[in-house]
Amino acid sequence: MKYILFNKPYGVLCQFTDNSSENKRPVLKDYIPIPGVYPVGRLDLDSEGLLLLTDNGQLQNRLSDPKFAHPRTYYVQVERIPDEVAVNKLRNGITIKNYRTKKAKVSLLSSEPNLPPRIPPIRDRKNVPTCWLKMTLTEGKNRQVRRMTAAVGFPTLRLVRIAIGRNSQRINIEDLKPGQWRKLTTQEVKTLLDFK
Repeated sequence: MKYILFNKPYGVLCQFTDNSSENKRPVLKDYIPIPGVYPVGRLDLDSEGLLLLTDNGQLQNRLSDPKFAHPRTYYVQVERIPDEVAVNKLRNGITIKNYRTKKAKVSLLSSEPNLPPRIPPIRDRKNVPTCWLKMTLTEGKNRQVRRMTAAVGFPTLRLVRIAIGRNSQRINIEDLKPGQWRKLTTQEVKTLLDFK
């Protein structure tokens, strides 16, 4: 079995081919020369960070199935600075697109996380401050984090998935630069296979 950890850059499709008729965009095969692996879940074109790939279909299904509620942790840069009311709404669940989100762990970071700059950089509005949140969700609806922050009035500018799993059972990308990948260690594979 193959288990790959990839730090997906901004603007890369979470698939191996681009079937659109428009200009071809970067895809996974531009970075990962390993045949037969498929992404576990997705990251949007404009999101970055941790993406697992495997040829283990059973694991792929389990990690993608909402009923298992695997925590996914993100750094989220938002426009303006959310107040405690907005943060509590994110924590307690909000309604987006006729769906109520599950409770989430959300905290304001006191400083910008140590991330490489995004290429291209986010738009900069000199008169509008930004701040960073750390959010851990146990579900992964399409564009969920972006919809959640927009629903409370603080649009997402940058979104980076940094980890999957809980505490000691956690896999993160802290050692990978955008565009880099590596095989999971034996311990990381065991951690993945032990996810309940």
